Amino acid sequence: MSDQQNVEAAWSRLTAWLMANAPVSYASLLPGAPEPVIETADATLRQHLGFPLPAELAALWRICGGVEHQELADDEEGEVSSGAFLPGGVIMSPVDALRPRLPDHTGTDLWGGAPVVPWLTIDEAGAESGHWAGDIGVGQWSLDGLIGVGQKAAHPSIDAYLDAVHRTLTGGPADAVGPGVPGVVWGCLVWERPEAPLLDEALPHWTPVH
Repeated sequence: MSDQQNVEAAWSRLTAWLMANAPVSYASLLPGAPEPVIETADATLRQHLGFPLPAELAALWRICGGVEHQELADDEEGEVSSGAFLPGGVIMSPVDALRPRLPDHTGTDLWGGAPVVPWLTIDEAGAESGHWAGDIGVGQWSLDGLIGVGQKAAHPSIDAYLDAVHRTLTGGPADAVGPGVPGVVWGCLVWERPEAPLLDEALPHWTPVH
């Protein structure tokens, strides 16, 4: 299958689970980014960094251009982000993804020329870490440690990452995609670490998937 078909199939499996089990997270999904926006992202990367937009990332953005967090009446402390349903964080829009990737005001590429683009982040206010996508697959990035970024992937592709998330949701701890434990609170899929919980007020309402 093509990159578009592989990503579409993996995305369909994951979002079917969200629709059935975490409907508020599902409601957070934005439609695909307009093709001109994707083409602009590709042209910008080629112009400033000399490589094209990874095909799989373009395929994902054609399906989902990001998320819009839903208001949660019960979340008085603002602890739960409905669109953060992936263990790597929130899907970045094309505009947000390019912001930390392009050269700084001096023209320096802090990423060392690595042909990768960030697509997930846990720092929406100002992306500083998350997951990148490139021809070799999907890996983690942090602005505090970009040396060697893009040289080793944790997953061979975006669709492989999405399928690993789906296997964790449906298969249990033996198929875990990472250290976080998936659970649902107020209709949202949230990945928690029981040994170091991030939730406080919401934790009593959070129910592990398994």
